[in-house]
Amino acid sequence: MLTLDKFEEASEKVKEVTLETKLIYSDFLSEQSGNKVYLKPENMQFTGAYKVRGAYYKISTLSEEERARGLITASAGNHAQGVAYAAKCYGCKAVIVMPTTTPLIKVNRTKNYGAEVVLYGDVYDEACAYALELAAKEGYTFIHPFDDPAVATGQGTIAMEIFKELPLVEYILVPIGGGGLATGVSTLAKLLNPKIKVIGVEPAGAACMSASFRAGKVTTLDGVNTIADGTAVKTPGEKIFPYIQKNLDEIITVDDDELITAFLDMVENHKMIVENSGLLTVAALKHLNVRDKRVVSILSGGNMDVITMSSVVQQGLIFRDRIFTVSVLLPDKPGELAKVSDILAKEQGNVIKLEHNQFVTTNRSAAVELRITLESFGTEHKEQILDALEKKGYKPKVVRTSI
Repeated sequence: MLTLDKFEEASEKVKEVTLETKLIYSDFLSEQSGNKVYLKPENMQFTGAYKVRGAYYKISTLSEEERARGLITASAGNHAQGVAYAAKCYGCKAVIVMPTTTPLIKVNRTKNYGAEVVLYGDVYDEACAYALELAAKEGYTFIHPFDDPAVATGQGTIAMEIFKELPLVEYILVPIGGGGLATGVSTLAKLLNPKIKVIGVEPAGAACMSASFRAGKVTTLDGVNTIADGTAVKTPGEKIFPYIQKNLDEIITVDDDELITAFLDMVENHKMIVENSGLLTVAALKHLNVRDKRVVSILSGGNMDVITMSSVVQQGLIFRDRIFTVSVLLPDKPGELAKVSDILAKEQGNVIKLEHNQFVTTNRSAAVELRITLESFGTEHKEQILDALEKKGYKPKVVRTSI
């Protein structure tokens, strides 16, 4: 069903609703990984993600009667916006069931495209079950976010664009949630070049495809726990799983902490906002056991709310020792705080927050605790500051930072 003719047809069709996302060569990631790394910035699409490709192509294949009944889908956000936007283009009703944990930016943008939004369940799988109930009850046409060959064909048009720009590409890294994007990209990539390596990347806290690979059949996880909300799926697609088994060469899993540092890398080095699921392929570059290869990392989306963004930035700075908290004990008498402040100033440590606890011991004159949250240039500078405090007899102790 996923044929070269269908991919070519879909590639022409999606041009009606997609922006050109040309490959970006990354000097920073290339130097880090030892490969020639290119980014496919689908976060720059009009809807903020690649999902509009599969949604629009799928809807284009429906009959007038199927579209007239109204469309319904379930999504953590990006497919929701894709369906809502595509439905608007075709002038049909769209109902979107989204998990209650969906970031507000994705909910509001889906509504802005004219769709009716229903919030239900804690994860995608619960929202999907409810959407199927509504489809049966109201007669809506259900558009599956990933377990549909037509949807996967639309997503696979990304591979067509990659090959046109970089015919000698050797590795493509693709995020995996339910598997639609990985199905389309890997299938078309293998049709165009059987020797290419296509690697899927999952969050460790929602590695349903890895579990299915090991079992040799579609497997459902007991639960998911990841900041990559767009790929927080418990069960991969049944219909598309055979394509994944045939065409995907490997699956890499990455921890949430790696996504946090990858976010900082993208902001600082490429001035781009990429959501956590879209960062999976960036984080996975460090896990590739190859050198001097032409590698494309697909950045699947950039729909991230400001609160999440703020939290990720803060945690990333803490992970990189750009922000840290140190506890020192000092006598409770005038001038002691000034002494510590002078040491920090000489070492160019920027104080963000001070906490003075007089009740850490029963003898206040012997010692009170001073907790200082500092901004530094990184690990080396942090150690320099701690060493300076140690030399002055303060015995600094690094404690958990909370901003």
